[in-house]
Amino acid sequence: MGKAFLIGSPVMISSKPTSKARATIPQSVGVAPHLESGDELVYEIADQRVILTKARTVAGADDPFRTFEE
Repeated sequence: MGKAFLIGSPVMISSKPTSKARATIPQSVGVAPHLESGDELVYEIADQRVILTKARTVAGADDPFRTFEE
C-alpha cells in the first residue's frame, strides 16, 4: 500500500487520498500509536505538514453535561 521513505531519523510512509479526500492509514503507521478501530484522531496542521496523533482520553470527556450541576 504505502511507500516508505527514509528521510533523516524518522521513517516517512506515504499514501494517496481518494477523490473524496479519504486516505487509508497504512498498517505500519497505525501500529506505532497502537490505533484501534473507533479511536479518535487529532490532526495538527502546521505549514505544509499534517501531524496525526491518537487523541488522549480524559475521564468524563464523553459526558457533555459533566460541567453542569443540578
